[in-house]
Amino acid sequence: MKENGLKLLVAGGAGFIGSSFIRHVLGAHGDWRVVNIDKLTYAGNLANLAGLQGDERYGFFRADICDAVRMDEIVAAEKPDAIVNFAAETHVDRSISDPSLFLRTNVLGTQVLLEAARKGGIARYVQISTDEVYGSLGPQGKFTEESPLRPNSPYAASKTSADLLVRAWCKTYGLSAIVTRCSNNYGPFQFPEKLIPFFITLLRENKPVPVYGDGMNVRDWIHADDHSRAIEAVLLRGRPGEIYNIGGGNERTNIEITKLLLSALGKPDSQMKFVPDRPGHDRRYAIDDTKVRKELGVIPLVPFEEGLRDTVRWYLENEPWWRGVQSGEYLKFYDQWYSQQGRT
Repeated sequence: MKENGLKLLVAGGAGFIGSSFIRHVLGAHGDWRVVNIDKLTYAGNLANLAGLQGDERYGFFRADICDAVRMDEIVAAEKPDAIVNFAAETHVDRSISDPSLFLRTNVLGTQVLLEAARKGGIARYVQISTDEVYGSLGPQGKFTEESPLRPNSPYAASKTSADLLVRAWCKTYGLSAIVTRCSNNYGPFQFPEKLIPFFITLLRENKPVPVYGDGMNVRDWIHADDHSRAIEAVLLRGRPGEIYNIGGGNERTNIEITKLLLSALGKPDSQMKFVPDRPGHDRRYAIDDTKVRKELGVIPLVPFEEGLRDTVRWYLENEPWWRGVQSGEYLKFYDQWYSQQGRT
């Protein structure tokens, strides 16, 4: 795919990873443009992209990816070179309490975007997925792109379904589509219901942190900046119809993560409280990212301990941001932005 003058339509670009990707590509490519589509649900926050106000290379539409008429209109009007779909409901606990919302957004929304891409003649479509589609690993081995799909939560099942839709549109209609499956992300601007920011904000208020089960569940962690660089490489040089695993090479138990955060914030281990495990809690994820490393030269650059320290520091220095998210105060940013843009 061409590298100069790209115009991207990014779905879900006001979320944690989507906003990281937008900041990265506009910072790295002076001649790229981004059209951000986001419904602005509880996890979408335009304050994540506040620095782009006034940048002529950036535009925003508040829209639902499940709205086929609206998606077709935006694609026809904007004529992007590529679509990158971050838009998704992602929190496992929420999917257990309300799976229907996850099926609507993650499955129907993906189908709508695929159709918009097909009808609009889009040159490249990238679906941002997750390692959770593979299910749970034992103590040995890693997930490869050929691993069977065995989702264990409604969230994972919805993302698996979306991945299979992408495959079908690629095989049936010849859409130039690629799926990426990444391990756990961390970094600035992550919504504080996720483990690392959730624990940082609790500890900042001197509250106990809840650890599921025995705390020995293992996840592979990657900094959002490294994930953004990997998606950029897949977008530009990935092979249509392929799946690329993206990993950080940092397997840690939840206990290890919790203790690192306790130490970083100067809190005792007694603030760690064990709680009953959640249903369908996968024991271990581990990504084999050999393919993306060899084919596209993708190598994570942020050492985990350094990245975690920087993340803790960011949350401590940006307390108004996460307190505004927790209180809903950040919603006012939307009204201000809309009034400035003259959009509704």
